Amino acid sequence: MRLDKITEDCGICARYGEGNPEITAICSDSRKVVPGALFIAVKGFANDGHKYIGTAVEKGAAAVVYEDSAAAESRKEGIIYIQVSSSRHALAMIADAFYGHPSQKLTLVGITGTNGKTTTVTLLHRLFTGLGYHCGLLSTIANYIGEKKSETANTTADPITINSLLASMADQGCEYCFMEVSSIGMEQERVTGLKFKAGIFSNLTHDHLDYHKTFAEYLRCKKLFFDSLPADAVAITNTDDRNGMVMVQNTKAKVVTYSCRSMADHTCRIIEESFDGMLLKIDGKETWCRLIGQHNAYNILAIYTTAVTLGADPQEVLVGISNLASAPGRLETVRGPGDLSVVIDYAHTPDALENVLKTLRDIAPRRPLICVFGCGGDRDRTKRPEMAEVAGRLSDRIIVTSDNSRTEKTSDIISDIRKGLDAAAMAKSLFIEDREQAIRTAIMTAAPGSTILLAGKGHETYQIIGTEKRHFDEKEIVSDALKNIVQ
Repeated sequence: MRLDKITEDCGICARYGEGNPEITAICSDSRKVVPGALFIAVKGFANDGHKYIGTAVEKGAAAVVYEDSAAAESRKEGIIYIQVSSSRHALAMIADAFYGHPSQKLTLVGITGTNGKTTTVTLLHRLFTGLGYHCGLLSTIANYIGEKKSETANTTADPITINSLLASMADQGCEYCFMEVSSIGMEQERVTGLKFKAGIFSNLTHDHLDYHKTFAEYLRCKKLFFDSLPADAVAITNTDDRNGMVMVQNTKAKVVTYSCRSMADHTCRIIEESFDGMLLKIDGKETWCRLIGQHNAYNILAIYTTAVTLGADPQEVLVGISNLASAPGRLETVRGPGDLSVVIDYAHTPDALENVLKTLRDIAPRRPLICVFGCGGDRDRTKRPEMAEVAGRLSDRIIVTSDNSRTEKTSDIISDIRKGLDAAAMAKSLFIEDREQAIRTAIMTAAPGSTILLAGKGHETYQIIGTEKRHFDEKEIVSDALKNIVQ
């Protein structure tokens, strides 16, 4: 594709150099530049792409897009330099154009919110696949083109990756794509230029304040998603969340509501619940699902609302829901001897931890409930004591341990967690920095019939300590520990 066509909507302020070369690739990482590529210099939080313009040119870049005017001072002959007002915005628009506007070739559905994003998009992917559609998925856990899986690094990938995957989906006949949209992804314009046919809001609670600094800013970035939806899209929102209608107050899209507590376009309530699943009444019709918990009732209602809003037959959707299993690492239960249950969940915010603990308490109110959790390093410190307060209030026993400590000392993270434990909670708490040892201790010392929650890691099969990413699979550890009980 020619340079002028790729860059026509990227907000050009100035252009230096003649010609309209054929562009072979687009890159924001100078290490990936090939001859004939367009290099987009983006200012990041850890690095500044403007420093690598010279490297990109040496590797054969035909053109450079930049925003810092100082970059124009060292131009080389034969290279086209394009200055823009925002490199982030330009990157997204260029990626969309270079890959042929792929989001317009399928039905793109995005979900944003604090909790439930991964479960909802995963279930939507499975539901629509079960209904006979060829679908794509972009999520925290993995990306899928049909049934082909690829790994993912971020909740919302960079614009080049997103558009490349969407183009592959369109080329391979995908009719739908379901993707998570994070607040950071919105603020960094990773989804700018994409045409969403539907947007879903789940809920908004405490998270990512290490990045956004204030809850108001966190909310603003989430709301940007709905503000940017076109008039021919639908905005699907949870009215039981206090910010549910705030999210859609300025949207041009058609608003569709769902609720488990009040009147809405689509409603749901739990009739029965056990460790094996829930009997739900959705829009007056009963269906059984294999997920558990009030928060999953919201997730199920969100996918039902989305499916019928997009034209699926309601009865077929209810049947499809009854066949769905939860996303990996979301309330996954491993049964042990003596009626012991070990539950693995990704809960890593105060609200998510409270939802899971309340679910486990409601299902088995007489069982001892043990909570094993930690908090991530180099992330929002303010939620650490809040998670401790939740664990202290809803658990019979607590084991505080590591999560992904990253470059923080685990002992310092645990010190922050301790601040949320009152005297009663401290009396029932253990502090074990090594997470594997903490898990084994919980299992080996649990009374028969106990429920053990391992919170925070979920689907992750690694642990990040310092800058090292180590293999760490909780299901493997649990399986081995339970064998030792049997022996």
